[in-house]
Amino acid sequence: MYMRKIISLLAVLGALLCTSCDHYIDIKPTGDITIDSARQYLQLVAIPNRAYYPTAFAMLTDNSWIKESTVFGNENISFDGINTTFNEAADRLVLRDNNLYENCYDYILRQNIVLSEVDASIGDDATKWLAKAEARTMRAWDHFVAVNTFAKAYDPQTAGTDGGVAIVSEYNLEKNPTKATVAEVYDFILREIDEAAPQLSANPMDVYHPSRAFGYAFQAQAHLFHHDWQQALEAAEKSLELNNRLVDYVALQEADPQSDWKTATPYAKGDNPEVLNYAGMGGVTDNLTYTYGMISPELVQLMGPDDCRLSLFFKTTGNSSYYFDEGSGAALWNSRATYTRFYYSSVGLRTAEVYLIKAECQARLGDLAGATATLNLLRAKRIRGDSALISQPATEQEMMMQVITERRKELLFGFHRFWDLKRLNTEPAYATTVTRTFPLVSTDFAHQTYTLRPGSSLYIIPFPESVRSMNPNITNNY
Repeated sequence: MYMRKIISLLAVLGALLCTSCDHYIDIKPTGDITIDSARQYLQLVAIPNRAYYPTAFAMLTDNSWIKESTVFGNENISFDGINTTFNEAADRLVLRDNNLYENCYDYILRQNIVLSEVDASIGDDATKWLAKAEARTMRAWDHFVAVNTFAKAYDPQTAGTDGGVAIVSEYNLEKNPTKATVAEVYDFILREIDEAAPQLSANPMDVYHPSRAFGYAFQAQAHLFHHDWQQALEAAEKSLELNNRLVDYVALQEADPQSDWKTATPYAKGDNPEVLNYAGMGGVTDNLTYTYGMISPELVQLMGPDDCRLSLFFKTTGNSSYYFDEGSGAALWNSRATYTRFYYSSVGLRTAEVYLIKAECQARLGDLAGATATLNLLRAKRIRGDSALISQPATEQEMMMQVITERRKELLFGFHRFWDLKRLNTEPAYATTVTRTFPLVSTDFAHQTYTLRPGSSLYIIPFPESVRSMNPNITNNY
């Protein structure tokens, strides 16, 4: 006999149920929430306002910039201050916890409840299988977020002994999980997504449920980070067979040459065909003006005036002084390009990233012509004029540098550049020493050049103190 799960069972999800409301669960007249059908468990997989706060690592890249006054006096006491000045001597353990770790494992718990209970629910087997495939996919995704943030990047030489994160694969509130190695976490993620991706629906019930195109895109991403180039390439191609659409930024720029988003075709939340995974950096609107939406002077120069990713979405002048230091050479997200006009997925996967994964795998496998062609498909939709298309480089390393540079320009905010620096730093040919001269505008503080070395402990974010105090099995990985 199936078990009727009432609100007491799901209380552990806290605000997560509030984001779903009655669209995702039934409300009894008495006010009790009941979940007893397979379709309800399938609906429970979706989290419309899924958020991953970048507070702990947002400034640990060469892509990011910040208003200078945010840092002054905080070089030892805030994530922004410590990370902007690459301050390895600061004690990050005393900082106020951010929500990223908590959110990842709350989301994992939600999926584990679905996996634990759906088989005993009312409904057809097909719905149950789909619910389990979706739950396994999203559970793997949150383990992927956690291991790439709170542990070292996957390195085939050391992953078997490097400390990772806890693998939570069952609904058990009494159990204190132990910390697995990076290799063990990746083994779990790859097994989950390899088995679940083919079972996902090509057309899920709404954009908050993982599609098969997303499943294969995530499979490609996970294999890429695991150095499985051929498997990543095959998964990327499967994803692009299902969704290969790219928004034409060049056409958008031509339709709206002043970049004020008054006449351009909107791609609001739910309507951007590139977005495969709706996840943001937090906040009701995920408005990048207010959530680390500033790019560095270096990246502004790297993009250049013909890159529509700069001219459409950023302003280098005319910004509010409350958020921006005029004269810094940085650029701030254009607040007119809000999610009601253009939803920019700051965390989740997009088709653009799948093209970039495909190009990187082609380069690593020696197919330089294929990598060039793939990269040019994306660049033609992003860059105006003759500079849009590149010629085929002579070597694999030169091709890889083209791909890495394009990833910097395309995959802004969220985790992308932070994760890329970490994973590429395991390979001497692509390791990057990041330097930042700061401040650039203020005359009250001396300008200094700060250095983030490839092996810096700052790349490994500390576990929240609340987690470490409650579970002695969770110790920091640096």
